[in-house]
Amino acid sequence: MRWRFSTFEGLLLLLVIAGAGAVYAWVFYGKGALIGATYALFMCLPIIAFERRIIFRRLNRRIHAFSTPVFFVASLAIYFVLLDVGYAAAGLIMQTSGVMDDNWMEAMTPSKTVLLFALGISGSLVFILRVRELLGRDVFLSLLTGRYRNPVQEERVFLFVDLAGSTSYAEKHGDLRMQEYLGRLFATIADPVLRYRGSIDDYVGDAAVITWPFDRATNNAACIHCVFDILEIIDVEAHRWQKEFGEVPRLRAALHGGTIVAAEIGLDRHKITYFGDTVNTTARLEGFCKTLGHQVLISTDLARKMRLPHYVRVEDLGEHAIKGRGQKLGVLALRVGGSTPALAPSAAE
Repeated sequence: MRWRFSTFEGLLLLLVIAGAGAVYAWVFYGKGALIGATYALFMCLPIIAFERRIIFRRLNRRIHAFSTPVFFVASLAIYFVLLDVGYAAAGLIMQTSGVMDDNWMEAMTPSKTVLLFALGISGSLVFILRVRELLGRDVFLSLLTGRYRNPVQEERVFLFVDLAGSTSYAEKHGDLRMQEYLGRLFATIADPVLRYRGSIDDYVGDAAVITWPFDRATNNAACIHCVFDILEIIDVEAHRWQKEFGEVPRLRAALHGGTIVAAEIGLDRHKITYFGDTVNTTARLEGFCKTLGHQVLISTDLARKMRLPHYVRVEDLGEHAIKGRGQKLGVLALRVGGSTPALAPSAAE
């Protein structure tokens, strides 16, 4: 899972890192705040770049697929190397510029105390990141701050993404192979969701439930961009899916937004759950993808709240009755230009 920072958060993080380095130098040596801050920044920036997938992207994706114990050990090993490289770079620059009087070896080689201190912080960081990854970024922060300890009414957008043909695939290849297939699919979905600042709320069988605060989803039509990014990634990597799993995933997606109630529930296991007609309506709308023969649907109400991307073409499918809902729902089909084929109903599901 990639770290996400706003400009303010990024600057704040850099200040905290530099401050920690300055404090460390003052506590242990009684001087050298500038030197300590420089070392801290150079040691931490490679780790941030790695977690942001600016460097070693494939390695980052690979270790995040490991089990938690293996992930923890692998992350510490990578952090250890990056810390050493960053320390050496900082020492080289300060030695060359004359800021430090130490010899080259002392300037570029961290002491045991520095390494233990840095690895201790890194270990804590890895643990926190893994917990955040398992819970989800928004859920982690909300649980930490107690935002939904008491039920809260708010506006949210939901995206349901469902895998078509999953029943026939499981019958043909078995349940274990099916889970591998789903695991790869959900991992593929994660990056676009992260890119457009969404949150994967839950996995229900062969479907993923994704959500955004309403303003975030409609700003620059982020939720729609997310859907078509997912479809594009799968299309680009179609040959890999065909080679590894024998078929290319066919997805159905539905978008709807409105008022919900969010609440933190549970005692020994806490979870943030969303209640209300909006969630149920989105699920029903996704079911229309099969009956109406379209791959991506959006409610008319939600579509009117944002400016649709220029590459999206819209087809008005009229109003449809929703089970359990008194009013009919206006439904639109979305596709890219004139080239995206409609998804035919699957007889297997």
